[in-house]
Amino acid sequence: MEVKLDKQYPLDVDAARAWALLTDLKAVASCMPGAEITEQLSETSYKGGVKVKVGPAVAQFGGTVDVIEAVEAERKMVLRGKGADKGGSSASMDLTAIITPDPANPAHCVLNGQAAVIVNGKFAQFGGRLMVQVSDMLLAQFVENFRQTALTLPAPGASPAIAAAEATAPAAGAQAAPAAPAATTPPVAVAPAAVAPVVAREINGLAIVWALVKSWVGGLFGKRT
Repeated sequence: MEVKLDKQYPLDVDAARAWALLTDLKAVASCMPGAEITEQLSETSYKGGVKVKVGPAVAQFGGTVDVIEAVEAERKMVLRGKGADKGGSSASMDLTAIITPDPANPAHCVLNGQAAVIVNGKFAQFGGRLMVQVSDMLLAQFVENFRQTALTLPAPGASPAIAAAEATAPAAGAQAAPAAPAATTPPVAVAPAAVAPVVAREINGLAIVWALVKSWVGGLFGKRT
């Protein structure tokens, strides 16, 4: 069974930081609940896995991700992934991701993604419609984690105030200089460092199923009214 996705996600982060994160596959994988990169096989090939939990049962998918194309001038990344579990299910994906700056706001951008996913085995029995719904939910989680992580990266042309303060700070054990007269210039406030998002270690299948049931029930009552 094949599912095709074409999504656009506006982000309140500049294109430079979004692209810097997109080219770091280990960091990108950590934004997807249950996914991780476990080994770098070459400059363009990685080994990893995805863990899915449904109640007490846990399924582990292992596979590879290859960087087919990375064009910095276009902020375009083309990936190909494939994997399988011990139960005989398998999946493959061709993904094209492009970071587009927002011409109206340089501090914002848009994450564009086009993917073709082929699923075989027991997971193919869910059908295309359900697979699209599950994909939408997982992508929403991924994009929010991606956004939060990108915001923790140093901004282009960031003020060197923090670095200058650290460079002029007295060394440990050095004698303190006499106190200077109070300055008339107000101190410069330094924003606290952003905290990286906490990402789930595994995909909770029951949460996905429950959300789908609520969506189905809501649609049913909506049709009746």
